[in-house]
Amino acid sequence: MTQIAVLTPDPADKSYIGRWPEVLARLTATLEGTGATVTATPWTDHIEDASGLAAYDLILPVIAWGYHRDHARWLKACATWTEAGLPVANPASVLGWNSDKTYLSRLADKGVPIPPTRWSEAITQDQVDAAFAETGAPVLIVKPTVSAGAFRTQRLTPGQTLTEAPEGPAMIQPYLKSIETEGETSLLFFGDRFSHAVNKQPVPGDFRIQIQFGGLYTAVTPDAEALALAEQVLTAIEEPLLYARIDLARDDSGAWVLMEAELIEPDFYLDHDPAAGAGFARAVSERLGG
Repeated sequence: MTQIAVLTPDPADKSYIGRWPEVLARLTATLEGTGATVTATPWTDHIEDASGLAAYDLILPVIAWGYHRDHARWLKACATWTEAGLPVANPASVLGWNSDKTYLSRLADKGVPIPPTRWSEAITQDQVDAAFAETGAPVLIVKPTVSAGAFRTQRLTPGQTLTEAPEGPAMIQPYLKSIETEGETSLLFFGDRFSHAVNKQPVPGDFRIQIQFGGLYTAVTPDAEALALAEQVLTAIEEPLLYARIDLARDDSGAWVLMEAELIEPDFYLDHDPAAGAGFARAVSERLGG
């Protein structure tokens, strides 16, 4: 019987203990529909030695939450899995580079539109003040290049002091007003096929669209421009992907721009999928040769 491993958080990381089992249950129900047996295993158990994963026909990192707080070991794990030639999907090489948001710069070099971004090896108040002065932006977003779930992300106005500055490399972007008025739209792809889209809006007064901050999620039909940009992003990535979540928002001119290409452990929003995960199951089955 086909064996699938789903990578889960470090058991020592208690911040996710009440959340990931529910996500695993939804994924397991979908994956078992392919006839596979699903086993959950912490990604942190396979950093130096890949032998514990060698027996699996497919390894899915889709609940490997917490990697951004343990990034050096995450990169080591990705290198270990790559060297071992494990059937990880998405590929372990992708899991490495996609964990650092500087990949947005590389996609921009290939013509993908992103918000104007300043990169810093160590963010300072002077850099934030200079960004306000030079861009004239009324609001800025500052966040680490290695982050997830709005970790250490701040929204600042001119004269506001940077608190809890990101440790290590960071990025500065103008705050897109559309996040509050229109939200962010996520397009889900399984096996290079568009599956469904979800609009995510923050609660009034907030800018964080994540569910843990009260984000409001609604299934939507993306317009042609959004779908075209998402497909442009996938083409620019070039590597084979089992799944992808492309997060878009409108800039101040009304044009779509790429916010994130989530290729590691994105929420698939299967509860908003009209096909209830059938597209993901089909992609997995095809990946397994079924």
